Amino acid sequence: MPAPRIKLCGLTDSTALDAAIAARADFAGFNFYPPSPRFLPPAMAAELGARAAGRIGRVGVFVDADNAAIADAVAAARLDAIQLHGSESPQRAAELRTQFGLPIWRVIGVAKAEDIAQATAYVGAADFILFDAKTPKGTLPGGMGLAFDWSLLAGLRIGLPWGLAGGLNPANVAEAVRLTAAPLVDAASGIESTPGVKDPARIAEFCAAARS
Repeated sequence: MPAPRIKLCGLTDSTALDAAIAARADFAGFNFYPPSPRFLPPAMAAELGARAAGRIGRVGVFVDADNAAIADAVAAARLDAIQLHGSESPQRAAELRTQFGLPIWRVIGVAKAEDIAQATAYVGAADFILFDAKTPKGTLPGGMGLAFDWSLLAGLRIGLPWGLAGGLNPANVAEAVRLTAAPLVDAASGIESTPGVKDPARIAEFCAAARS
C-alpha cells in the first residue's frame, strides 16, 4: 500500500509552514473561517502563500463563505484548492469550481455509515472528499480533535479521490491508515501544543508516522 499524502491544516505562521515543508507534507491548509482559533488574516495569508509557492500545495478552508471572501483569499494566498467545510451543496461546489478554476475539496462530517453516502452527491461537482468527524451542533465544524469509527471507510468506493481527517495525531495515524487505506490524511489539533499553535516536533512525528 503506498504511503498517504499528508495535509496539515490550520497553519498560521512561518515556523509551522517551514516545519510542514521540512517534514515533506503535501498540502498546507490555510483557514479562512474567522471564528476558528486557526483563522489566517489576509496579510499573513499573503506572506505564507508566497512562502509556500513551489514547495507545498496551498488549500484554503472556508465555511459557507461568499464569493468575495473566497476571491480575496484565493488572491492573497495564491491557493491551489478550495476546501468547503460548511453546508455547501453540490451545486455550490460546482459553481465555485467553475468560477475559480480550482479543485474543490468537500468535507463530509461522519458519525454513522449513512453519512458517508452523502459523498456520492458530489461526484461531478467536487474533486476530492475529506471525511471528518461530525461535530456537535453549535460548535466549530472541525479541528476539535474528534474522531469517528474509521472502520466505516474500509473498502470505500465513492467515485472520487478521498482523505481522512478528525482526531488524527502522531500516536494514531499509522493505525488509521492501516484500517482505512486512506490515500490522504489531514491533521489540525493533533499537531498542536495549544489550540491554533502548531508544534514543529509533532508535525515531524505525524508525517513520519503516517508514512510508516
